[in-house]
Amino acid sequence: MNSIKFSRRTALKSIAGGTAAVGAALTLPARGQAAEGKVKGNIRHSVCKWCYGSTGLEKLAAKAASLGMESVELLDPSDFPTMRKHGLMCAMVSFPTGTLKDGKTRVGGIGKAFNRLEHHDTLVEVYGQRIKETANAGLKNLICFSGNRDGMDDETGLKNCAIGIKRILPIAEKHNVTISMELLNSRVDHKDYMCDRTPWGVALCQTIGSERFGLLYDIYHMQIMEGDVIRTIRDNHRYLYHYHTGGNPGRNEIDETQELNYAAIMRAILATGYKGHVGQEFIPKRKDKLASLEQGVRICDV
Repeated sequence: MNSIKFSRRTALKSIAGGTAAVGAALTLPARGQAAEGKVKGNIRHSVCKWCYGSTGLEKLAAKAASLGMESVELLDPSDFPTMRKHGLMCAMVSFPTGTLKDGKTRVGGIGKAFNRLEHHDTLVEVYGQRIKETANAGLKNLICFSGNRDGMDDETGLKNCAIGIKRILPIAEKHNVTISMELLNSRVDHKDYMCDRTPWGVALCQTIGSERFGLLYDIYHMQIMEGDVIRTIRDNHRYLYHYHTGGNPGRNEIDETQELNYAAIMRAILATGYKGHVGQEFIPKRKDKLASLEQGVRICDV
C-alpha cells in the first residue's frame, strides 16, 4: 500500500469553537429536497449526536422522531434510555476508550487505536465490554478507528489492525454485533490518520475476511481524499456497512452551499441494495440547528 500522509483532528471538540450562525431561514427547498411531512422510508435516516451538542440529546431525539427518522447515533450506553423513550435506536454505537498500563495513555479514539500492537490488550478489554453493552441493548453496530500513522507505514498498520480486530471478532460474532472502521480524511480534519482511503480499508476487510467487519464510508471525508464518490460506492459497496454525510468544503449543511449532490449519492447507495442507515454528520452553521437537520434529511430522502 502507498504510504500517504494524512491529517485528522479530534472531531468531537470541533463544535464549541463555534461556527458563526448564519441565521438565514430555510425558505426554499434545496436540491433533491422532498415535500414536508415524514420521510419516505427508502433511506433509513440517522443523525450523529455530537454535531448537536448545544441542542441536547432530548431535544434532538424528539426532532428526529417527529421527522420519522430511526436513529440518533454515536451514543454511549448511558444515552440508550433516551432513545427508547422516543422510539428510536442507535444505528452506530460510539467507541469505548481505555487506559494503557502506563496509567496515562488513552486508546480507542481516532488517533490511538488498532494499528499499534501495544494497544491491543486494552482495546480487546474495552471493546469486549462495549460489544456486550451494544448487544444487550438490542443494537448491532459499533464503530472503531485505525489510529494515526506516527511514522508507521501502511502495510504494517494494516497488518496490525487485522491482528487486533481479529481478537475482538469472536466476541462480536457471538453477540451478533458488527464492527465498522471509519474512513476519515487526513488532509483537513484528522492529520496522519491511517484509514484515510477506500482501497486501504477494503484491503483490511479482505485481510480480515469476516462479515462482522466492514467500513463506515464518510462521504464528506472521502470527497476530500478521493472524490469519485458514486463510482467508489458502486465498486466497493459490499464492504461499506454505514454512511455519513457532510457538506464539502466546511463540513456544514449539505445544501447548495457545498459541492456534493447528495440526492444523487443517495440514489446510488440505494441502487446497491443497501438496507442500513445514513447518518447526518454535518456541523450546522445556522442558528436553528434542527431546521438544518430537517433540511439535510429532506435532501437525502429520495
